[in-house]
Amino acid sequence: MARILITGMSGAGKSTLLGELALRGHRTVDTDYDGWELPGALWDEDRMSELLTRHDDVVVSGTAENQGRFYDRFEQVVLLSAPVEVLIERASTRTNNPYGRSADQQAEIREYVVEVEPLLRRGADIQLDGRRPVADLADVVEGLM
Repeated sequence: MARILITGMSGAGKSTLLGELALRGHRTVDTDYDGWELPGALWDEDRMSELLTRHDDVVVSGTAENQGRFYDRFEQVVLLSAPVEVLIERASTRTNNPYGRSADQQAEIREYVVEVEPLLRRGADIQLDGRRPVADLADVVEGLM
């Protein structure tokens, strides 16, 4: 097994992919929920360190300013990406996360695609197209395990 990080912009399909992997029996953590993120878009570093120390078979999903501090603890960093209009459409219509519905948040997503996604790309081991069917994406991630 392996520790895998799935990262990317809001609306790329990280949570959907993580849900598919959980249905397939994999240990998963979505850092958008359950207190993994602290104010300022930072992961709780103590909690993340403990998770990665205790489990060598976990798929983590999320994007945070300090995630790069953990890259050496993951066997694979997967960037899930999609064109900005796809991200906006998904973020504005999803029901599991309110972020992305307002015009200001959509402007942030556009800005992050330009400013943040290139940084994520540099840290990623593999990039996957988030428009692919979720089952196909999950097959690829399982192949990395």
